[in-house]
Amino acid sequence: MSPRPVRIGPRAAAALVLVTLIGVAAFGWPLLADARSGLSHSQDAPWLFAALLPLLVAVVVATIADNGMDAKAVAMLGVLAAVGAALRPLGAGTAGLEPMFFLMVLSGRVLGPGFGFVLGAVTMFASALLTGGVGPWMPFQMLAMGWFSLGAGLLPGAEGLRGRAELALLAAYGFLGSFAYGTLMNLQGWVLLQGMGQGVSFRPGDPVAENLARFAAYCLATSLGWDLGRAALTVVLTFALGGTLLRALRRATRKAAFDAPVSFDSAGGSGPGHAPERV
Repeated sequence: MSPRPVRIGPRAAAALVLVTLIGVAAFGWPLLADARSGLSHSQDAPWLFAALLPLLVAVVVATIADNGMDAKAVAMLGVLAAVGAALRPLGAGTAGLEPMFFLMVLSGRVLGPGFGFVLGAVTMFASALLTGGVGPWMPFQMLAMGWFSLGAGLLPGAEGLRGRAELALLAAYGFLGSFAYGTLMNLQGWVLLQGMGQGVSFRPGDPVAENLARFAAYCLATSLGWDLGRAALTVVLTFALGGTLLRALRRATRKAAFDAPVSFDSAGGSGPGHAPERV
């Protein structure tokens, strides 16, 4: 079995479930809110951000407590997050072209769902600071990207699937996941927009089915081309660079030996024929 820097142990799983529940509620609660509530994502985003950061730290701490993460994994997390944050401005604002998505897919695939979730959220946080894109949308972007990278780590065939078949699987996931990410972020912004027309505007207090129908029309009318550009670039980069990057990530993971047990040699056991003594 290939080593993974972040294994999802019981504590980490509990933290991830809690983050996910908070995220689902944060994205979807306006659909269930009363028309007279006067609440919107502009008010709940600071509270979500305040809850999200401690929970992200809790995921990391929990994985350390489960013996699934060490200093080498933290270093790799920092390097990949820095690369992802640097990639995002290269295409942001140009027809939805965001090259960081293919890096999140490949990293989540090799390094596992726990690492993928933390990497996606941290990368989005770092890129927002780098580009000045800090606002009420940022915690939602962190959650959506965390889920996107986590999903890549949950894809089947992690041990045996290789070559073009694996790249095809990752490209398909990247294509669909890019649309899913865009749809989630559309939901976050759509509930704030009013007066766009009867067929696409969010109406607080209306039945969920009617609002979802208007939301689908809104996505088709405003963001389909943007999401398609992101998805297409992710597919192209996955096929063009995916094989090389997957090999590099797997080689780095093997050399780092994240799952190797800590042991020390006794004073007299360092010569040939003497086994290390674990303490």
